[in-house]
Amino acid sequence: MLPSLLLVGGGRMGGAMLAGWREQGLSPSVVIDPAPSAASLAGPDVTVLADPSALPAGFAPEAVILAVKPQNAAEVLPHYAHLAGRPVFLSIMAGRVIAGMIGLLGDRAAIVRAMPNTPAAVRRGITVAMAGPNVTDAQRDLCDRLLAAIGKVAWVEDERLLDGVTAVSGSGPAYVFLLAELMEEAGIAEGLPPDLARLLARETVAGSGALLAASAEESAALRKAVTSPGGTTERALRVLMADTAWPLLLRHAIAAATARSRELAG
Repeated sequence: MLPSLLLVGGGRMGGAMLAGWREQGLSPSVVIDPAPSAASLAGPDVTVLADPSALPAGFAPEAVILAVKPQNAAEVLPHYAHLAGRPVFLSIMAGRVIAGMIGLLGDRAAIVRAMPNTPAAVRRGITVAMAGPNVTDAQRDLCDRLLAAIGKVAWVEDERLLDGVTAVSGSGPAYVFLLAELMEEAGIAEGLPPDLARLLARETVAGSGALLAASAEESAALRKAVTSPGGTTERALRVLMADTAWPLLLRHAIAAATARSRELAG
C-alpha cells in the first residue's frame, strides 16, 4: 500500500501515474487541478480539488508530485512551500532544476527531479531521477516505488544529464509516433489503402518495439538481421542512413530538445 500523496496536476502524465499508483493500492490522496476534466480522477481513494487553499486541515501527504507545466512553476510551487520539511517533492517538470525549485519551495524542501515518458500510461515508461541534497534514503525509496509503478527507473548523480534524458526518452515517444505517421503517409503514396497503410505502420512500430524490449541483442544487430544483402531493406536503409539523413537529423533533433530543456530552467 502506498502512502497518502498530493498530486499537483492531473493531466495526461499525472493521470497515468495516478492509475499506476492505484494498482499498487493507494492511501487517501488528493489531486489539485482546476481543469474540469480532472474530476474524472476522483474516487474512494482520491479527492480532486481545484485550488490548494481547499486542502483538508491535517492532510499530511508523504509525497507531493509536481506534474504541472514547467512554465507555470514560479506561479504554482509557492502555494506548497508551507509543506517543505516533511514530504518529499517529486517533480516531473522538464528542465526545472532542483536549485530553482528549492528557491520557490524553501531551503528545507526535499526534492527528487525525475523525467518519465508517456508509455507510463501502459506501465512501459522509463524514468530517470536524481535526488536533491535534502532527500533521505526513505524518501528516495518512496520515489523509486512511485516511479516503478509506471515502468523502469534509473538514477543519476549528475543533474546535468537530465537535459539529455529529457531529449532522448522524455520527448522520444513523439519521435516514434512521427515514424509511424510518416510510414503511413508513405504507404498511401505508394498506393496502399489508407486503412491498410495505418494498420501496417502502427503494428510494425509496435511489434518492433516489443521485439526490441524482449531481445538481449543490440538494436543494431536486430536491424542487420532484417537487412538481406541486395534486398529491399538494404535499399531503403541506404536512404535513411545517408550522412545527411537520419543520423544527422536525429542528432540535431536531440540537441534542439536538450537545449530547450536547459532554457526551461529559467
